[in-house]
Amino acid sequence: MNAHTQLQHGSVYRIDKFAVPVAAREEFLAQIEETKVFLDTQAGCLQNLVLEVQSGSDRFNFLTVVEWDSAAAFEKAKAAMGEVRRVSGFDPRAFLGRLGVEADMSNYGVIG
Repeated sequence: MNAHTQLQHGSVYRIDKFAVPVAAREEFLAQIEETKVFLDTQAGCLQNLVLEVQSGSDRFNFLTVVEWDSAAAFEKAKAAMGEVRRVSGFDPRAFLGRLGVEADMSNYGVIG
């Protein structure tokens, strides 16, 4: 099964890594929690984790992992989150930039 097929027929994992300055920690986590609560209500959300580094490389000190049961569920939730942010006027890129947060955000699928 190739990666495209896997994303159509299996779980989609959204994994976002963040390098958050200490001074921005609380404000960043408050926004992450708000997003988490919303995504937890979306159809197809199988798990939704917010992780903080405990040992090893500390370049990215926070990680979010959301597992969606399908690419369709992921796309629907992404559109819903986009609409919520449009209505509220929240701009994630501006927020991260203002806090000095470096982000690496990608979708993943299981190999094999």
